Formats: sequence, structure tokens, C-alpha cells
Amino acid sequence: MSQKFEAWQACLFTMGTTGASIAAMTNTPPKHGLALKQGLARNTANYGDKDFALYLRKTFAKSMGYSQAMLDKPVVGIVDTGSDYNNCHRTVPELIEAVKRGVLAAGGLPLAFPTVSLCEPSLFPTSMHFRNLAALDTEAMLTAQPMDSAVLIGGCDKSVPAQLMAAASSDIPAVQLVTGPMLATPFQGERLSACTDCRRYWAQYRAGTVSEERINLIEGRLATTAGTCGVMGTASTMACLAEALGMIPLGHGSIPAVHADRLRAAEEAGALAVRLIANPIKPSQIMTAHAIENALRVLLALGGSTNALIHLTAIAGRVGVKIDLHKLNELSDSTPVLVDLKPTGEGYMEDFHAAGGMPALLWELRDLLHLDPIDVTGVSLGERLIKPDFVDRRYIRARSEPVSAVGGIVSLFGSLAPRGAILKRSAATESLFEKEARAVVFDGLEDLANRIDSSDLDVTADDILVLKNAGSLTPAGMPEAGYLPIPSRLARAGVKDMVRMSDCRMSGTAFGTIVLHITPEAAAGGPLALVESGDRIRLSVKDRSLDLLVPAAELDRRRALWTAPAKPKRGWDRLIHEQVLQADEGCDLAMLRKEG
Repeated sequence: MSQKFEAWQACLFTMGTTGASIAAMTNTPPKHGLALKQGLARNTANYGDKDFALYLRKTFAKSMGYSQAMLDKPVVGIVDTGSDYNNCHRTVPELIEAVKRGVLAAGGLPLAFPTVSLCEPSLFPTSMHFRNLAALDTEAMLTAQPMDSAVLIGGCDKSVPAQLMAAASSDIPAVQLVTGPMLATPFQGERLSACTDCRRYWAQYRAGTVSEERINLIEGRLATTAGTCGVMGTASTMACLAEALGMIPLGHGSIPAVHADRLRAAEEAGALAVRLIANPIKPSQIMTAHAIENALRVLLALGGSTNALIHLTAIAGRVGVKIDLHKLNELSDSTPVLVDLKPTGEGYMEDFHAAGGMPALLWELRDLLHLDPIDVTGVSLGERLIKPDFVDRRYIRARSEPVSAVGGIVSLFGSLAPRGAILKRSAATESLFEKEARAVVFDGLEDLANRIDSSDLDVTADDILVLKNAGSLTPAGMPEAGYLPIPSRLARAGVKDMVRMSDCRMSGTAFGTIVLHITPEAAAGGPLALVESGDRIRLSVKDRSLDLLVPAAELDRRRALWTAPAKPKRGWDRLIHEQVLQADEGCDLAMLRKEG
């Protein structure tokens, strides 16, 4: 990729993205003066004297050692999501320095600023609970501080969607830069990487086939480099979707975190952000309805994370585009799965990148895509698509030999899910697709933890495990708990999969026959709230249906006894409870969508 980066860098400078040319193209002379309308002169405080506001701002900026010449340059803001709690963002400091090099070389002034940092393993109750907070924080800082464009640095699961949501709402020119995936680690004849292999080994530990000594040894081999999970989990899926949307230059999303090309991509992002000042392309011009539909196609072809559907729906809502789950089924039935990576295949993200990455995948899908959307370079997708010289067909299949002839995700509708639910069929057991069985119900996460491994739990492998009261309205914050563990008694008997259902999410690194995002959720008074152990549920992937087989009169009786959960008393939890939308609307805050 380095030759491509060098060629692109040369192209940027050939097009005149030096400081002098930026000043010329924006009609802003590079000199001191209070008439300056870019850089530090943007968004000045109102003291009743705007000239004084800029004077005051520059006075304090000079206390940081900037020269007048630097302060007269256009400003590129750099979103800093580094944190000692965030392993996925361990490389953010060096990425910031690389971005700064690109900005300075292209004639801009780079200014980095911190925002909320989201890391799935480090946050309670779950990082999803804070995605909208990160989006709100990022939007506020993008619009409140003086900058002409921005580079958004994110990686771990919810960071990239939060930043894209903020970019859509603030609508200032921006380039997304991801931290990149970790590398897989060779270990005793296999390769390991978080977190599909984490789940695989933990399931074996629960089943008694892996010892405590070995599980502790494996713990230190699952994530040995910086970067996001090395499989097609949520972080990698969102990086690919950001590339498909056009917010990341083509070929950049899958570069491993520890590769030198990742730093060159960061430098390029900085130079590109300066170019966007002279030739503004706003996120609203990039993330159009056609671009969002392309991203949905890519999600299906990747066999990507179910979480990405919630995130893409939230991003789309910020630009006024609605994702219809019925339309998703139409797209899924006409989009093959072409990428063969864990959790559904055998490869890792480094294999996908070396195999050709998104440029190769988009080429395979070209006849299914809208070719008119532009990206951050201002070039349409049709112009960017080039037949690759090499594609490793072990990881990116030809259309004639897909992993699956149909897409990885389907929507389900019925009396249990009036507004929809999701099943990742590419990660499920096909023999369980058509099933009517007895429900074994857990009323929240604490109930699940207390009873799932109980010796007196009345459960068989033929039952359907149901978890309720774990959606976005609950204190649980819609965690990745939809991957309910197989009861230990069944796991030790060799049961590998069974149907599981919930109103929460599952990790993009997980697998199994799992129905997610049942909407409306139980805490919103949806039919899921009324399900009791012993009820019959019918699942049909063929018919795209999910039904609770309980007489209407009995459901009416149960509803009369149901009470809504109490509102949290204060803070972010209270705001979430009052504003959060359901899964089919992306679980965004209602006040933050385009229509408010």
C-alpha cells in the first residue's frame, strides 16, 4: 500500500495543498488581521465585540508558544480518543503525530483535543450506554471550537459510529481515521486473536474440555498487539462501512494497527483534511441515501456484525435517511457473503487486508452498488473502482463461488417483534432456522447469571433461551449479552448451539443461532415483556417471522399486571431513559436526530 500512499501524497501536493495555495483559494491572506474568517477566527465568543474575542483568543494561543504565522493558518482539529483504559486506542498518540505531520506539510495548523474514549471491556454497564454521549461530546467540540476541518481518530466498537454520527450532525469537512485491527498471534499450531477465539476457548472452558491452567495461558495470547479485535467484529465492520460510506479513503480501513502504512494513512488523512478546507466536501454530501444503501450491501457481503446495523441506522438518522428492515431483507436476499473471516470463517483482518481489502470487495459487488456517491476525496465510487491486480480468494470470494449466496443478516417480524428483530444467519446453525419450542425465560442479567448454570434449571437443548429487560431503556444499557451462554449442564453434554433471543445485542465476534434487538424491547412494554417460561415461540428464517404462540386473552391479562420500570433519578442514565430510541431507529437520542 505504501506506493499508493506516496502517489496520493504527491497528488495532494500537485493539486496545491500548500499553505500559500490554501490561503489563495480561500481568499484569506496569510497575515495577522482581525478580518480573518477561517482558523482561529471561527466560532469566536460573543462579548459584544468580535474583534476583541479574536484578539483575546490569539493572546492565549500565543501563551502556548505558537508564532503569528502558525496562528494565521487554517485549522484542522484532531479528535483524540486515547486513554489508559482503551487498549484498542493504544496507538492514538503516534497517529496524532502522523496526522500533524500531514497537516503541517499541507499548510495547516493541527490542534488535537480530547473527547470521550469508549472501550468495550473497560466500561460499565457497557460501551453502548455511552455511544451517544461520545457522539454528543464530539459534535459539541467540533462545532464549538475553531476549526475548518477535522480528522476523527477512533477504533473500538462504538467510537467510529459515535464520530460518524457527530460528523453528520456538525457537517464540517472531516476525514475518519481508524486505529486498525490487531495482528493474530501464532500459538501452538493455530492463530489466535480477540475476540472470537476468546469466546471459543471460554465455551470450551465452561464445557470442561479446557482446564483452568490452559484458559489462563490462552488469556495472555489472545491480544498481543495494539489495535481493535482482529476478526470481522464490530470495530472491523464499522471501519469497512466507513470506507464504503466514503468517510475513509479507499484501502485505508483495514490496515493493521502496527503496520507502517497505518501511520502513512494518518499522515495522508491530515493532508486530506487541509485539502477539504480549500475544496469543502461536507459529510452530508458523502453520507447520502445511496451511500448508506451501499454500506448495507457491504455489511451483508462481509457477514459483518449485527451491531453495525444499529450504528448505521443511527448515522443514517443523523442525515435524515431511514433504514427500513423490510428493505434490508430484500438486499440480503440479493447480496452474497463474499468475505470468509472469523467469526464465521477462518481468516483474520490482516488476511482480508492482504487479500485486497475493501477495494477488492467493492469491485466484486460493483453491479449491486450505486456508483454516484462521492468520498472525502470528491471522487465518485464509479471512478474509484479499479479491477485489482491480485485477490486472495481464500478470504475474498468471487461472486461465482460465494461463502453464501445470500447476505449474512435477516430481519424477523411477528407477534413477538412487531417492529423487527435481527438474526445473523451467516453465524448461525441452519438446522435451527425453522423451530417451534418452549421458552426458558430470564428476567434480566442478574436472573440470567443466577440461574443459567443452576443444576435445577428446567432446560433441554431443544428449548429457546429468552432474555428480556436488557435493552437500551434499562440500566443494563443494551449490553452484548444476547450471546447467552449454553447452560453448563448442556455444554458439558456436548451442546454447541441452541436458539437464544433477547432485546439486547451480541458482540460482532460472537456466533450462534441468536435473535437480537427484539423491538419494542421489554422495558418499553413490547410483547417480549409478557413472555413467560413454558410459552411456545415459533422462529422461521424462511418466512422472516418470530411469533409468540400465546392466546390474546392471556396476553391481555399479563399486560394488565405489567408495570414500566422506574426512571433513573439523575444524570446520563435519566437522559438516556427519556430520549433513547428503539433498535430499529438506531438507539440514538431522539433530540440528536436530524429532525430533533
